[in-house]
Amino acid sequence: MRRQGTFTRFKHTALLAAIAALSLCSCEHKELCEDHEPHALRNRVEIVAGYEQRWEYHTEGGTDWEAAWPGEFGFSYGSLNPALPKGLRTVVYNENDIPRTYNMDVHGGGVPLADGSNDMLLYNNDTEYIVFNDLNSTATATATTRTRTRPSYKGSMFGSSDGTDEVTVTPPDMLYGASVTGYVPCKTIDPMPLKVLLTPLTYTYYVRIEVEKGQEYVALARGALAGMARGVYLTDGSTTDESATVIFDAEVTGFGAEASVLSFGAPGWPNSHYRSDGGNGSGRRYALNVEIRLRNGKVLSFDYDVTDQLLHQPHGGVIRVGGIEISDDDGKGGSGGFDVDVDGWGDYEDIPIDM
Repeated sequence: MRRQGTFTRFKHTALLAAIAALSLCSCEHKELCEDHEPHALRNRVEIVAGYEQRWEYHTEGGTDWEAAWPGEFGFSYGSLNPALPKGLRTVVYNENDIPRTYNMDVHGGGVPLADGSNDMLLYNNDTEYIVFNDLNSTATATATTRTRTRPSYKGSMFGSSDGTDEVTVTPPDMLYGASVTGYVPCKTIDPMPLKVLLTPLTYTYYVRIEVEKGQEYVALARGALAGMARGVYLTDGSTTDESATVIFDAEVTGFGAEASVLSFGAPGWPNSHYRSDGGNGSGRRYALNVEIRLRNGKVLSFDYDVTDQLLHQPHGGVIRVGGIEISDDDGKGGSGGFDVDVDGWGDYEDIPIDM
């Protein structure tokens, strides 16, 4: 399945809503006692929410993972698809009123509207790490994620695009979103249904770390994926130009380690200057740092240039690195007093920072 871009999908939702508004407003009003509350005519819609549950989207030049999923991974492509959220939030914007927020069931609910043109932002309300910013306007509303530091991480092998170290962040939660633009309601007795399709605003990268020698010495593993988008605009799904490093934990396996890492995807996507071959002149580079803690407590660090893999995977995909060899000298050295179940990362534990 090829994705044509989040911006197009958001515009499609808005267009459908506008058409629905025009058609529904041609309804006939029956003669009823309008001063009786159950029969009063009101501007009210019933949100009917659907969700596109996909963890990544194939883009031109990239691997079609759905069609070419490697059997050696040991699990199915579809097993990475996100679950439905637990609830839905709708923020309504009208030029004659302040933005109003309504929380509802995951499948939707009733929303009162003001006369005239109404815009709406919809997203799931069950996130833990997502930070919503500048919600006073649809044009500025964004989602970012909380910062998180890692004492042992020394920064990307490339640095950031402006020469400074990128902020390190917690992987965001699964975030779905949609927008409705220019919806003009008509007064009816019963709420008018408004179908909205929410699509992913965060995407999964399956990170596979392969150890060629010395896997028996590995106790813990984690990573830092640099160059990713710092946030996403809720109105059209485009990502911010600012980049960030997503730091994550990995699960030790028989071949090395693996992790399913949520991210907003590539920064500055989509826009008219980005090309899948990376030829937009931005000079964006992507790096993966892998830290492995051995059973004797020693920490090893490995850096990878994953630019070629990420340029063709702006909205999720697979990142695969290998070539790791752990010598017997590294694996058998040390005092032997380290207990992974008790000590964990010890002095190198990540530190979450509330915002």
